[in-house]
Amino acid sequence: MKKNLNKLEQNLGFKIVNTALYSKCLTHKSFDKKNNYEKLEFLGDRVLGLSISKKLFEIFPNEEEGILDKKLASLVNKNKCYEIGKRLKLDKIVKIGNLRLKNQIVEKKIVSDACEALIGAIYLDKGFDFVEKFVLKNWNKDINDKSIIIVDAKTKLQEFSLKKYKLLPTYKFISDTGPKHKPSFKVAVKLKNTVFVEAEGTSKKLAQQAAAKKLLKVLEKQNEI
Repeated sequence: MKKNLNKLEQNLGFKIVNTALYSKCLTHKSFDKKNNYEKLEFLGDRVLGLSISKKLFEIFPNEEEGILDKKLASLVNKNKCYEIGKRLKLDKIVKIGNLRLKNQIVEKKIVSDACEALIGAIYLDKGFDFVEKFVLKNWNKDINDKSIIIVDAKTKLQEFSLKKYKLLPTYKFISDTGPKHKPSFKVAVKLKNTVFVEAEGTSKKLAQQAAAKKLLKVLEKQNEI
């Protein structure tokens, strides 16, 4: 384990003093049922969420809560933690008891979990200010990517309607025309205080998206959004 901790230290860029704590964050339960990273993972997940939420609040002051929530979800999910974990080469040093398990799973869930556990370990060892800097350094590029989440028109209209009226938009199917290889669907949508707005698409879903987009433009012109 000393060799693994030396590698981790090199990847992290700071001196490891509490070796027992960092050893635990690199240990899967298949290797040690009692002293493994599960509790550190639980803690690290919360610390990561707080660090990212705080930063998003600062750099996107005009975004709606729903958009910030989606940005946060895209930054703290298992896939993103896996990317960071791979970048820190955790897959090369995490301890796993079952070799077959290591070959099949270490590339995904275990690396992601170990990454969260590492954040928990850094928090306990160095405090919040230090771990926050660590998180922001490793997530910086993704945090500042304004295109990190694209909210489709239907979702945006739904969030607006729920926030203002506490009701979902009402969609109405109007027609299905054209040949089978090139169908055309017409759909209409309205909110509580609007009239129906119609739009077409090559599928019901695309027609709904087109109608939602059209209604959003109407609301924007009326300065509702």
